[in-house]
This record gives sequence, structure tokens and C-alpha cells, in this order.
Amino acid sequence: MLSKETLSLAAIALTFVAFIPYIRSIFNQHTKPHVFSWLIWSITTFIVFFAQLDDGAGVGAWPTGVSACITSFVAYLAYLKKADISISKTDSLFFVAAIASLILWYFTSEPLSAVVVLTLIDTLGFAPTFRKVYDQPYQEDRAFYALIALRNIIAISALEHFSATTVLFPAVIAFSCSLLLVLITYRRHRLSA
Repeated sequence: MLSKETLSLAAIALTFVAFIPYIRSIFNQHTKPHVFSWLIWSITTFIVFFAQLDDGAGVGAWPTGVSACITSFVAYLAYLKKADISISKTDSLFFVAAIASLILWYFTSEPLSAVVVLTLIDTLGFAPTFRKVYDQPYQEDRAFYALIALRNIIAISALEHFSATTVLFPAVIAFSCSLLLVLITYRRHRLSA
């Protein structure tokens, strides 16, 4: 049986395996990520990382922390490369809600309430990318989302403490990435038919 540290390192390795080609694709202008989705995801992932640590996730939180750092870099690249900088009122609402979750955690002193809100926000943060993928399915990389889904499944296995606070976020992200992968594949098939 693999140790929690080994599972965590495997999840971190998958994070880099997923993100390096994705970042390279951004530089080559093949992938044009939605800047606000990535900004929302970076904020929510950082907060969830700290909530997981607070609830005893241990080494199982490491992949979330690494992902938060890399996700912030992708948001920066999306802005820098002017990939997809369209910001709707809904996008702005998601951003404000992500920031508000910090206030919620502060006042409740309960990381689960923040994780529930952040998981909802992060999931809603997929909306601009789902919208973009529906119209332009070739601007996102299917392998990336498959690897991130797998990474989150492995990260759950690496958790030192299983609770709603530690498991909810990576489980929902794995599901959301899988759903996005299905949409990308479906739309590419429909457009090529």
C-alpha cells in the first residue's frame, strides 16, 4: 500500500504533468484560458488549501497548495496574453463571492462553511469556461482536464483526515473537470461532423 506522502507526491507530479503542457499551449496561443475563471479558481484553491490544513488534511493538502500557486500563474498568463479577458456581471459576482467566503470563515471560525461556499463558487467559476468551450472547444486541452480529475482523485487518497472539509473540494473539482472533458469532446465531435 502506498504511503500518504507517496500519494501526495504523485498528485503533485500529475499537477505538473497537466500544467506544463497547458502553460506551454498558452504561450503558443493554442489555449486561451478565461482569465476570470482562473482568477476565481486561484483564490478559491488557496482558501481551500488553508481550510484543509486547518482541518488536519496533512500531506493530502499539498497538491491543493501547489495547484493554487500554478493556477495563479495561469490566471496571470491569461491576463498577460489577453487570452479571454471578457468579464460578465456573473463573473464579477463569482469573484466577489470568493472574496466574501474569507469573511464567512473569519466570522464562523468554521472551515467547512468556507469550503462549502468556495466549492460552490469554484464550480460556478467553471461557467465562463463551459460557455467558452461550447463555442470554441478547440481552445481548451482535453488531456489537461483529464489529468486534473485524476490528480484530485489521488489527492483525496492522500488525505490524512477525511471529512467534508477535506474531501468536498477535490471531489467536486474531479467531477467538474470530467464534465468539462465530456463537453469538449462532444462539441469537437459535433463541429467536425
